[in-house]
Amino acid sequence: MNLKDKKVVVTGGSRGLGLGLVEALVEHGAKVTVVARNSDALAAARERLGVTVISADVTDEAAAHRILGEIHPDILVLNAGAKPPMGRLDLLSWEDFSATWETDVKGGLYWMQAALKTPLKSGSRVLVGSSGAAQNGSPLSGGYAGAKRMLWLMAKYANGVSVQNKLGISFQAIVPLQIIGDTGVGDAGANAYARAMGIGREEFLARFGAPMPPREFGEKVVCVLEDPKYADGVVFGLKGDTGITMIEGAAA
Repeated sequence: MNLKDKKVVVTGGSRGLGLGLVEALVEHGAKVTVVARNSDALAAARERLGVTVISADVTDEAAAHRILGEIHPDILVLNAGAKPPMGRLDLLSWEDFSATWETDVKGGLYWMQAALKTPLKSGSRVLVGSSGAAQNGSPLSGGYAGAKRMLWLMAKYANGVSVQNKLGISFQAIVPLQIIGDTGVGDAGANAYARAMGIGREEFLARFGAPMPPREFGEKVVCVLEDPKYADGVVFGLKGDTGITMIEGAAA
């Protein structure tokens, strides 16, 4: 898919990994709309990158339907998510444990439903942000790993609905296979695990190999969108030193 003049909506695109992706999309000629809550961060992205911005909560079901109904994007990227409260299992309240379910999973459900019900046009792509924690767990981040695995599964479920209803919409999960520093979620995780191990943050991050800063993450996602060999994949792992790995292909 050539991104030139393609309409792209990115939730949570005003900072962190989302902003790195927005920068890459703009560089490749896409017409990007960023959806996020922080008005100052949105204004900064609009002024620097020339993107359209919409202030909205991703867990607002009506907003998801309204935005997709107005824009009808070629590509929807579900990147927004809560920073998980960090702590050992026996020390977390249910509110802390379920924070990512109440934001990441709830928002993912509403936006995927909106994509299917609007519906987006045939040939559209929906990228769903997951995490390497969905594979291996994350004992200091409560329900985060489970929430990210659920989003992975939901992308597969949505593909099933798309096939059943003959919509031609592809849902693909993006799985960063390392903790990424200088992002809200990444820094929370890196700091917590480094403290638990009695080492510094940078030493902990170095254990993942080559770093994958937000802009590099963005370029890898663009590659998933533009390279035909990734068009039929369902789950992709992204890592600084190994690039893009197709974890799951399309069902036979």
